[in-house]
Amino acid sequence: MGRYLVRRLLWVLLLLVLITLFTFVIFFVMPPTDPAILFAGRAPTPRLIAQVRESLGLDEPAYMQYLLFLRRLFLGDEYGWPGFGFSFLTRSPIKPVLFERVLVTFQLAAGAAVLWLVVGVVIGIISALNRGKVADRLAMGFALLGVSAPVFWLGLMGLWVFWQQLEILPGTGFVPITEDPSQWFLHMILPWSVLALLFAAFYARMVRSNLLETLSEDYIRTARAKGLSERKVVFKHALRSSLTPVVSLFGVDFGQLLGGAIITETVFNLPGLGTYVVRATGNGDLSVILAVVVLAGLGVAIMSLIVDVLYAFLDPRIKYA
Repeated sequence: MGRYLVRRLLWVLLLLVLITLFTFVIFFVMPPTDPAILFAGRAPTPRLIAQVRESLGLDEPAYMQYLLFLRRLFLGDEYGWPGFGFSFLTRSPIKPVLFERVLVTFQLAAGAAVLWLVVGVVIGIISALNRGKVADRLAMGFALLGVSAPVFWLGLMGLWVFWQQLEILPGTGFVPITEDPSQWFLHMILPWSVLALLFAAFYARMVRSNLLETLSEDYIRTARAKGLSERKVVFKHALRSSLTPVVSLFGVDFGQLLGGAIITETVFNLPGLGTYVVRATGNGDLSVILAVVVLAGLGVAIMSLIVDVLYAFLDPRIKYA
């Protein structure tokens, strides 16, 4: 296991370098407009553009800019470690803003993940154990609704019903948990629910399909022939192996959400990574875009590593060489 973890950590570093390389090429090398022109005013002169390029560090060759970015990322810069540089737009360090916003996105992703795991797994189990019955049809109807309804529509409908009409939940915005825990919770209920509905629908269908397939295996028939109760057969033997693909999908989904649930954060006006990168894209703030992509890629890679380790606990047949 130790050697496997070392190899995977090295793979994470390689993946991080590749992600930064592709992102750097797309946003710094390939753009048809010189980024310096965006920040040189409405009627820039060639001298002013050259000064802006020098101040932004864009006067060096592309490969030197990329190597400098990697050196700052892994070894730190004048703003500390890891080095994410400064925003082209505000000329201020990116790291404090980035870490503040990733906490908001993490709170959104964590709460939604708990909801979609609980709701999706429970509905999937109920549907599988009542195949062809009313409960199964209702569960699959819920899954169809969750898959079909756009996130932005669900968000707007949730605000209209629970904020405008019933007035039982606050509207958009974010309240830090350190300031007022109750208001923080009330402001996060709708974003959690809207974001979780889509994922819960996928997870319910997956759990149902996996559990039905597992219940038809030979070892399940053997367990029943030995006289084990149906409860023990389902929850001790069948469900455990059925959840392995769910854990794999959860790691990828949660890692991606750490990169920014853009639509949900925009609808509910949450100051997370999603709204941060949308604003940076609109303003041409390339250094912010690159920093968010690095953080998102690192989140996906780390969650994939955690999932691989959890496999061994869920399925004893899995061994790591």
